Amino acid sequence: MTSNFTNKKINKAKLLEFGFLEQDGEFVYSQLLLDNQFKLSVIIDTSGNLHTKLTELATDELYTLHLVEGAIGNFVGKIKEEYNGILEKIYEECFEPDVFKATQTKELINYIKEKYNDQLEYLWEKFPNNAIVRRKDNSKWYAAFLTVSKQKLGFEDTNPVEVIDLRAKNVEDIVDNRFIFPGYHMNKKHWITIILDGTVSLDMVKSKIDESYLLAKKS
Repeated sequence: MTSNFTNKKINKAKLLEFGFLEQDGEFVYSQLLLDNQFKLSVIIDTSGNLHTKLTELATDELYTLHLVEGAIGNFVGKIKEEYNGILEKIYEECFEPDVFKATQTKELINYIKEKYNDQLEYLWEKFPNNAIVRRKDNSKWYAAFLTVSKQKLGFEDTNPVEVIDLRAKNVEDIVDNRFIFPGYHMNKKHWITIILDGTVSLDMVKSKIDESYLLAKKS
């Protein structure tokens, strides 16, 4: 069985903490199931693909019935429950979001982590491609990273684009409706949206993040 966790990346430290062993660049984990009748091996390769192998110890043969969607019965049901429970635990404890792909977005996320030690928070199950950043002292948001259709910003183009929402002063003087827009899904009097495709310089966006951080303290 092979799985690829879309928009997720492995956290190597957490894999090792969970009990995985690193072997030739891959991570391998083993656990006995169903009163030691089966051995589950979980392998995560260099591309982040997760492979599993379930072996019946009495016969040393591969068991695959737990992967058959229509397979029913008390025995296979117990195996499925334990098998899925382990994979879910690995997913929750060892993988982290990897939603944003644009180079500028990644640089800004790292900038926030390094300067303010703040992490992205994914708050909305229905909108997994959106995240916010908030101050630690008052929990107020000062940034939101979003993936939206360019059409939402007034373009004819419907392709998705990564943007950042930030608090700002003198919004009317900043907005040009080409690269900087009134805050998307935010109060348009106090927030701006910047497209993160490199058209606005990295240093400029960083300065707007710093300003937004300070404004979040005052509000």
